[in-house]
Amino acid sequence: MNNEILNMVFDISLYHYLALALVLLIIGIFGTIVSKDIFKVFLSICFIFCAVNINFLAFANFFDSVRLEGAVFSVFYMFLNFAEIIILVAIFYMMFKDKHSTDVEDYEELKG
Repeated sequence: MNNEILNMVFDISLYHYLALALVLLIIGIFGTIVSKDIFKVFLSICFIFCAVNINFLAFANFFDSVRLEGAVFSVFYMFLNFAEIIILVAIFYMMFKDKHSTDVEDYEELKG
């Protein structure tokens, strides 16, 4: 009886990973749209990147356990995201030195 309950509790399927990725994606999109602070926007973008990586790894684990293409693609995607975040932080650091503010509304000249 106890083993059946433990198996039901710890039986994680693809849908659990997809639900977690969906929750992270919704938090990331909501945070990107609502927040006024640049660092909160960066954190929200990182949530979106994590949701995408969870999807890559979940599908690689459940459908491609031999070649591991999804896992390799996920690692490549993480390095690409790190490079993108480093470039964004460098750009906004240079802008911060000019404006001395992290508020998104202070950077109106970026709107096209």
